[in-house]
This record gives sequence, structure tokens and C-alpha cells, in this order.
Amino acid sequence: MKIALNGATTMKADLQTDIRAAADAGFELIEIWAAKLRVFLKTKTVEDLGRLLAEHNLEPWSINSIEHITFRNEVDYAKIKAECEELSAIAGKLGCPYIVVVPGKLPENATKEEIIDESVRVLNELADISEPHGVSLAFEFLGQTDCSVQTLDLCNEIVEKIDRKSIGNVLDTFHFYAGNSSFEAIDTLRPEKLFIFHINDAEDLPKDVLTDAERLYPGEGILPIKEIKARFDKIGYDRMVSIEIFRPEYWDQDPFEVARRARRATIDVLGLENLAAGGSF
Repeated sequence: MKIALNGATTMKADLQTDIRAAADAGFELIEIWAAKLRVFLKTKTVEDLGRLLAEHNLEPWSINSIEHITFRNEVDYAKIKAECEELSAIAGKLGCPYIVVVPGKLPENATKEEIIDESVRVLNELADISEPHGVSLAFEFLGQTDCSVQTLDLCNEIVEKIDRKSIGNVLDTFHFYAGNSSFEAIDTLRPEKLFIFHINDAEDLPKDVLTDAERLYPGEGILPIKEIKARFDKIGYDRMVSIEIFRPEYWDQDPFEVARRARRATIDVLGLENLAAGGSF
């Protein structure tokens, strides 16, 4: 299982620093934070970024993210499609296979059928934009109660209804727990439809007060990471894992040290000891 550093984990570092920190810690993959990418491209080119990644032996796995893609008004949805074209063109040039896309807010009184129909429509339209660039879309449910897709169960139902090679799931351990996803949803998941596995842990707080800021290094909290990994083993998922932690306390620390601790913690909690020899800690 390859390991990625997500740019949210080192939010205050720029993209160049993320790349150097990831390489120094021994990561093989990186998820590029879109805001950092746009800052980078103000003074440099996509080709410069490709060379920088190659020099550090890092593969770009995704660009994070296009937010709230569903239930938008006409003007805002036009911006979403334009953003999809912009990021797909960049990802295609980089050889970056995925863009993370996030569901919109839950409209008042929306039914499950309306959420599925809207998600299927929008994902198909955005896939029409990304596919010509050779880029797929990774749909990430959010466990918060104001999100229109809160569980892996519903997310995968939407992905399977679309039945398109370029549309798949993201499973984030924090959102899996916070939104009350079922372990049975993992059991029925086709491993090729899990494009990205986000790992993190969380403080022992009631779900209704738990926020992204309470995320922790994997293995330091109460999330059922080991059971999720055991279910992955049963379905044969071993492709990649990416560390995504939105903890402001970590953002103020040395990004090189954060990257090293994050990778070490992931190896330990997932039992990936065979990778340890290839990295530096």
C-alpha cells in the first residue's frame, strides 16, 4: 500500500515545502492542495511542478478539491464546471489521475432520491469535462450533518448507479465515523471503486461536537482504523492511503517533522512495517 501526504496536513506550508517534506519523510505519493497549487502557478508552470515532483520521486495522486459540487445555483454551478476544466487540464498535464470532488450542502427537506438524482447528474456532467484529460473524479462524502452525502453507504450507491470508470469513492476515516457509515458498506465495496483512502484519527468527543480541528495522527484517537483496515483486507483493497489531518496545532509545527510523524503513525496503525525500511524517520 503506497502512502501519500495530503497538503491539508501541513496547511501553512507552500506546495514546494510539501513536496520536499514528503520526499524527506519517504512518501511515494502526494495529494496536492488546490489553493497551494494556484499560488505555485502564479510564478511557475505546470511543467515546473512536474519536474519538481520527479526530482523528489513523488507521484501526484490527486488535486484536493472541488467543494460543494451539488445543489448549486446556475451561476455557481457554471463556476464549478469551469474549476473542473481548470484542474482537469492541470492534472492531465501532470499525470495526476484524480480530482477530489465534495457534495454540496443538504437542502431542507431533500429526499434521498433527490440527493441521488442530483449527485448522479452533476458527477456525470463533470466527468464529461475531466475524462478528455484522462482524469477521474473521486467523490468524498462528509460526515457532518449539513452535507447532502454523509455516509459511504450512500456515496457508493451513487457511484454504482453512475457505473462509470472515471467515478469512484473517497473513504475518510473521520467522516466514516462521524457520519455513522456502516462497516457493511466496506464489505460490499468493489476495491477498484475506492480511489482514495484518507486516514486520520480523532479525539474522544461526542460526534455532534467533533470537528476537523480535533483530528489526530493515526493511532492516537478513537477512530476504528484497525477494523476499517481489516475490512479492506477482506475485499482486497491495498492500493494507497493518504494522511489528511486538519489540525491547526500541527499546522504551526515544522512540516518536515509533521510529515515524518504522520507517515510513521500510518505505518504503525496499518501494520505496514515492510514499508518502513524504505523511508526515513
